[in-house]
Amino acid sequence: MAHKIDKEVCVGCGSCKDACPMDAIKADGDKFMVDADVCVDCGACEGACPTGAIK
Repeated sequence: MAHKIDKEVCVGCGSCKDACPMDAIKADGDKFMVDADVCVDCGACEGACPTGAIK
């Protein structure tokens, strides 16, 4: 199951996108979203998020 970004908590900093080795995180307006078809559920984005928006 792919990680998900809580858009209420996301501040749009892009740390998750920079940390993703699969390039599975895409811009969605001023926030980000995880492309579940590309995500391998490695958790790199979760650890990189300064606000804890990724679960």
